[in-house]
Parts: sequence; C-alpha cells; structure tokens
Amino acid sequence: MSHNPSSLEQDLWNNWINDKNSNNANELIQHYKYLVHFHVERMCIHLPKSINKEDIKSLGFIGLYDALKKFEPNRDLKFDTYASIRIRGSIIDGLRREDWLPRSLRDKVKKVEQASQNLEQIYQRSPNAEEIAKYSGLTVDEVENTIKDSLFSNVLSIEEKPKIDHVQELGIGYSIADDTSQLPESKILQKELEKELVEGIKELNEKEQLVISLFYFNELSLTEIGHVLELTTSRISQIHKKAIVKLRKTLNKLKYIS
Repeated sequence: MSHNPSSLEQDLWNNWINDKNSNNANELIQHYKYLVHFHVERMCIHLPKSINKEDIKSLGFIGLYDALKKFEPNRDLKFDTYASIRIRGSIIDGLRREDWLPRSLRDKVKKVEQASQNLEQIYQRSPNAEEIAKYSGLTVDEVENTIKDSLFSNVLSIEEKPKIDHVQELGIGYSIADDTSQLPESKILQKELEKELVEGIKELNEKEQLVISLFYFNELSLTEIGHVLELTTSRISQIHKKAIVKLRKTLNKLKYIS
C-alpha cells in the first residue's frame, strides 16, 4: 500500500490478502470503522430526524465491506480514500431506494416553496426565513429545516457514483466527481453560478461565513466548529441553517446543472 501503514495495519492486510476469511475481514472492518462513523455523522446532519441513524450506519458498513473486497493494495491509492467513496455511495444508494422524505416533510417543502415564490413576487427579492414562516404559518425553525432537507433531497436525486479509476486523492468527506462530459454551455453556466455563490457567501455575516467555511471546506463537525467559535452545537446548527436559507437559490441552481 502506498501510504506507509502501521505494522498492525499491514499485518491485518497481509492476513486478509493471504486468507480472505470472515475473521480477517472483521478485523479490518473494526480497524476502519471510524470511516463509517465519520461519513454517517456528516451525512446525518443533513437528513431529517425521522431517518434512523443505525440504518444509515448499516449502509455505511455495507460500503466498507464492498471496498474491502474490491480494493487492490498494490494500486497507488489510499484505502481510506477508496473506502470513503464506497461508503458514501452505499449510503446514497440506500437512501435512493427508500422513500426517505416523509409525506409530512414533502408537504412542508411544497408549502415553503410556494410561499417563497409568492413573497418573491411581492417583495421583488428573495424572502428570508422569518418572512416565509409568517406567510406560511410555520415556525422559523421549521422553514430552515425544511429548506435544508429539500436541498439534500436534490443532491440524492442527481448525485452519480464516481469512476474509481479516475479518483483524485482528496480528504475524507469530499464527494469525488466523475469525469462525465458536460456541454460547453453547462460549464459556462456552472462557472457563473459558482461566482454567484461566492458573492452570496460574501454577503453572509461573519459568523455565517466562518461556519460555512469550517463545515464545507475544513470538514469540521458542528461540535468542532462550536469549540472553535466558543458556541454551543445548537447555536452553530442555527447559524448553519440560516446561511443555507440565504444561499438556497444558488445552491438549488448549482445542483440542477451538476
């Protein structure tokens, strides 16, 4: 393997390569289970509370075992990177197979979207969460959670599995994009929307910018961000949701052309 594994890790791999029995597989799975926990925690932040975390964890372990069976140790690729792709893909596939968005939440999504469209026509600008809540009869927290959940449902509906042969070694937690060809006009549109997103982030307040940056670019959990900013995890979650509400239009447009 290309990343100088520890002697224990190397022994586990040698045992597995020499004898691919269930005991050796279980030992490697125990060694790498932190990858499953990492991705489950990251993804569950975006999922409705109605989804059982243990079910997501089971999907993650299926992905880890699949990675273990298919990984070629002699390739110039870290197992952590390869397994992260398989774990994330297994979770997304499992979510796609199930009607994971409850009917009650789907109704709220329609209600929030309709309210947002009506208010945008009235105000000639994007309404904030407070205005949508007042118009729709929902609480601000319900509006923010509904927008967050609906954004993640868009990701699930279009996200494709990456092609492993063309993987770039990025940190765990990143989605590895495939090399599917994209029309020139789509590339231009995506570049423009990315610029729009950057400008949108600049309009966030300082704390919102920090939370978005630390969460999506530095890959810290909400709890870790709370330690950095000396705020509670609950408060960080509130800031994160408010930022997503402000960026929702650009994020939605980016997802539809990705």
